[in-house]
Amino acid sequence: MAKMIAFDEEARRGLEAGMNKLADAVRVTLGPKGRNVVLEKKWGAPTITNDGVSIAKEIDLEDPYEKIGAELVKEVAKKTDDVAGDGTTTATVLAWSMVHEGLRNVAAGANPMSLKKGIEAGVVAAVASIKALAKVVDSKEQISQVAAISAADPEIGAMISDAIDKVGKDGVITVEESQTFGMEMDLVEGMRFDKGYISPYFVTDPDRMEAVLEDPYILFASSKISSVRDA
Repeated sequence: MAKMIAFDEEARRGLEAGMNKLADAVRVTLGPKGRNVVLEKKWGAPTITNDGVSIAKEIDLEDPYEKIGAELVKEVAKKTDDVAGDGTTTATVLAWSMVHEGLRNVAAGANPMSLKKGIEAGVVAAVASIKALAKVVDSKEQISQVAAISAADPEIGAMISDAIDKVGKDGVITVEESQTFGMEMDLVEGMRFDKGYISPYFVTDPDRMEAVLEDPYILFASSKISSVRDA
């Protein structure tokens, strides 16, 4: 398939148009009084959400240049979600604003690389200022308030706060969909490794494909064990 090539103002305006369309859909959800967006699904009922990255993932534009512009901003939301788990709408709006103002300055004759250096310097100053204003969240009440804002539900915020209070800040919390109404919390004692089982023969629960072991013996070794003889 032949490639479409665009330069200068044509390319910039195409990218900006795609960014504008994605940002317009996402930024209405910003803030405590932000509105919701309805997402169509191929199967099942539509989804109503105010999560920036969820909205961004659903946007797919026909124009190739606009599509690239939207994908650039979409990547910002995805990376913010991976690193922070929240703030995707804010990140999307900030990315769009920087590009919008940057293109305006480039059109006025500014050097793009000089703008890049200026943005990087601004980021350093902004991060330092935000860190100076930041507060450490350590009390149960503060955690509940933060969680309630993210979930838009005080009850969910209180449940998350209780869960973190029980397992600690480095504990593992797993959220699963229930077949019944209401919310329940189950506390399971133990520890978790960020690795799966080496062989499917370790599975003890075929329905959930899990290896559940009660009071197992644990061997700590200072070197890699590749065979039974090494043990």
